[in-house]
Amino acid sequence: MISALKQPPATSIAIVDLTRASSPSFRRRIPLPSLPASTAPSLLRSSSRVSLKPLCASSSLKGLGLGSRDDRLEFRCEAYEADRSENVAEEPRSVSAQKVKIGIYFATWWALNVVFNIYNKKVLNAFPYPWLTSTLSLACGSLLMLISWASRIAEAPKTDFDFWKALFPVAVAHTIGHVAATVSMSKVAVSFTHIIKSGEPAFSVLVSRFLLGETFPVPVYLSLLPIIGGCGLAAVTELNFNMIGFMGAMISNLAFVFRNIFSKRGMKGKSVGGMNYYACLSMMSLLILTPFAIAIEGPQMWAAGWHTAISQIGPQFIWWVAAQSVFYHLYNQVSYMSLDEISPLTFSIGNTMKRISVIVSSIIIFHTPVQPINALGAAIAIFGTFLYSQAKQ
Repeated sequence: MISALKQPPATSIAIVDLTRASSPSFRRRIPLPSLPASTAPSLLRSSSRVSLKPLCASSSLKGLGLGSRDDRLEFRCEAYEADRSENVAEEPRSVSAQKVKIGIYFATWWALNVVFNIYNKKVLNAFPYPWLTSTLSLACGSLLMLISWASRIAEAPKTDFDFWKALFPVAVAHTIGHVAATVSMSKVAVSFTHIIKSGEPAFSVLVSRFLLGETFPVPVYLSLLPIIGGCGLAAVTELNFNMIGFMGAMISNLAFVFRNIFSKRGMKGKSVGGMNYYACLSMMSLLILTPFAIAIEGPQMWAAGWHTAISQIGPQFIWWVAAQSVFYHLYNQVSYMSLDEISPLTFSIGNTMKRISVIVSSIIIFHTPVQPINALGAAIAIFGTFLYSQAKQ
């Protein structure tokens, strides 16, 4: 005999006599009391651990007064509930897949950034015109995204005037930071630029504290001591110190801090993903930067420098320029895409590890001379950046 359990409002068991083949089936419905309302939440909470599969039971009942010849009744009770065991099993797989995805983002981000810095330094050594180099980087990324939107490889964002208005101060700060970092790398070693740029958290706290009135816990302020001390030690002991290179890295830090502040304030509620957001940012920065690049350096200087670089390096110089432009866009695009998947704290830690990979790889590839005291200063500054990211959580 088959019975159905339904709860609430009332539960009953329908009993069918299966022993009487010669007579019509006999049914009797026995009501069961309703479950208390307070037990429902506990059942829902425990369902993540208990598999609620169909319940089957059989028994022999006697003395129920049903008029049976041998008073033997067989019944089967079935309770059908949603089986959540499959969902429970899927949760660990989804968490593992998310971790793998974040790991791929980080590995790709770091690798692209290392390659960009190598080719960028090669180009600047042969062609010391950072304003044009910065412009080409933004132009290449803008062109790649326009092609992606036109060919529908990527979906074009839906923007309005308010979006571009809010993006403008972000683009100004991004342009200044990008050019200043490129100027710095044209004057000093890549490793030195990134050591100074690891001091960006100090600028972030100081600007937020004195200009925006924000307060931070004491551990955050204490974490700035190794950052400032390490950067200062690395700068004093740098063998090829250059004031323009040092100031370029410092200005870049300050500009990127304002970029982040403007982005948080102006872009709230804007439904543009990380990849398209950076594409729009590159396009607006390109429009801002181009007239300044022409005014400061100009086509005549570029033509003379290009001819000299081709004569000294050969046709592969063209590949260097193309590579640094493409990889600049790709590593920034991946970093903005990763922001959609991870928390700001995880991103900050990843950014610290990225600087370590860039510093180490550039020292190896360019054979940059490093004194032990200089390496100690870099290590202290990077460690301070890690402490800062932990203190802010």
